[in-house]
Amino acid sequence: MQAHHHFSDPEWDGEPNPPEEPEPPDYPIAPRQPTSGTREEPASYGRPPKIKIKLADGKARAIQHMVVTTFWHPDGTPMTAQQFMELLFGKLPEFFKSEEELRALWCTPATRADLLRRLTEKGFGPEQLSEMQRIIDAENSDLFDVLAYVAYALPTVSRAARATTAKVEISTHFTAKQQAFIDFVLAQYVQVGVEELAPDKLAPLLRLKYHNALADAVADLGQPDEIGKVFVGFQQYLYRPPIAA
Repeated sequence: MQAHHHFSDPEWDGEPNPPEEPEPPDYPIAPRQPTSGTREEPASYGRPPKIKIKLADGKARAIQHMVVTTFWHPDGTPMTAQQFMELLFGKLPEFFKSEEELRALWCTPATRADLLRRLTEKGFGPEQLSEMQRIIDAENSDLFDVLAYVAYALPTVSRAARATTAKVEISTHFTAKQQAFIDFVLAQYVQVGVEELAPDKLAPLLRLKYHNALADAVADLGQPDEIGKVFVGFQQYLYRPPIAA
C-alpha cells in the first residue's frame, strides 16, 4: 500500500463540515453611552490617534480613535469599538479563566477551533475579532493577541516575532527535514494568519511545499500520522509566554 494515498483519503483531509448557523446571542445588548476614555496625542509620522479605555480590571487598553465601526447590536443599531471591547472583556471569562488556560487552548488546533466556534456562537466571530485586531493596531499579530490584549492587557506580538522566537525551541525538538517543513508552514502563518495552522490546512500545505509529490513528503517526514503529530506539536512553541528578563 502506498502511504501517500492517505493524503487523498477522507480520513486524512477530513470530510468538509457543513456550515453551522450561529446561535443568536443569549445575552441582551442594550445601547449605552461609552465610558470615558483618555485621548492620546496623535503620534508622529502619520499614525492615527488613539484613545485609552480603562476596563473593569483597572488596566487601560488603547484603540484607534478615528475608525469606522463595523460592530452592530442584535437590534441593528451600531456598536462602538469601545462598547464591543467592553462587552468582549466581560464575556471572555466564560471561555477561559486565566492567561495560562487561554495559551493551552490556543496552542492546539482542535481546542483552538472549538474556542473560536464557541466565541462565534456568542457573537464574537473571526470577522469581529479581525476588526478588533485592526482597531488595536495589531494586524500583523495573531487573533490570540486580540484575546490576550482584551482579557489581560498583554502586549501584542507580531506573527513574525512569534515565529522567530518559536524556532529556537523547535530546532531542539525536530529533525532537520521536519524543521524545513515547519519553517515553510511558519512562513505561511506569518503571511496569512493563524488560519494556516488549522488541521484542514495540513494537506494543502504539504501539496504546496512538495509540489504535489506527496510521496516525497512521506519520505521526508514519515507516515501521515507522524506528519500530523509534527504539525500539531510545533504549535505549542508559538504560544509560550515570554521568558522574563
